[in-house]
Amino acid sequence: MTTAAHMRDTFAVVTGASTGIGAAIAERLAASGVHLVLVARSADRLDEAAERLSRRHGVTVRAFPLDLAAADAPTRLAKSLADEGIEVEVLVNNAGLSARGPVLDGDPARFRSLIDLNVTALTELTTLLVPAMVARGHGAVVNIASTGGYVPAPYLAVYAATKAYVVSFTQALWAETRGTGVRVVVVSPGPTKTPMNTRGTRSAEAVATTVVRALSGNGPAVIDGRANALGAHLFGRLLPTRLVLAIARRVMARSGT
Repeated sequence: MTTAAHMRDTFAVVTGASTGIGAAIAERLAASGVHLVLVARSADRLDEAAERLSRRHGVTVRAFPLDLAAADAPTRLAKSLADEGIEVEVLVNNAGLSARGPVLDGDPARFRSLIDLNVTALTELTTLLVPAMVARGHGAVVNIASTGGYVPAPYLAVYAATKAYVVSFTQALWAETRGTGVRVVVVSPGPTKTPMNTRGTRSAEAVATTVVRALSGNGPAVIDGRANALGAHLFGRLLPTRLVLAIARRVMARSGT
């Protein structure tokens, strides 16, 4: 179990921390006395966030402007943390990209970047930082997926597939690390209003609350919001796949895709 008391005065790494869900998670952790390492591509936004969070909550905040989709980025980040003597207690893999539209009209390079960030960077950064947590006997990893990871999503095919990977990978890692003192959990939001998804209905702050609560839990997976959890269970487990795909295709078509 990882509670606010356990995390106070330790360091958390939050990727995709400049806006949206990542920024909301960083705010919640800083309010609990957690020092932060913020990672995102925008140096200006990160510096602004670091200054604001440090002033508001009295915590140390380091900004690492970095494109995690670059091949060596996770390794460079881990090395920088080690060189600065930062011991990571909590890793929040939140950075992600989406691509809306038919696969047939898609840009292969865009899909590759999406996979490199959503899958490869998340896997590498987790693999680089978790061994030290296990060696210490405490720490936590939160991987942010999506309810789209529970159901194939026409017109969001690559995005949903990467989030299905995140769900599966995290649940397997949860099983591998049981009994080590390291908390591993995947949190799956539904449609959330962020700069990447202006059509979202749930707030980033609500998702951040779910993330903090999930840290103190025990299970491998949490879905944000009761309606989202019900929908994931219904469409991911109970209804036939062909029916689910037909419904999803119709919904996405109505949304303007």
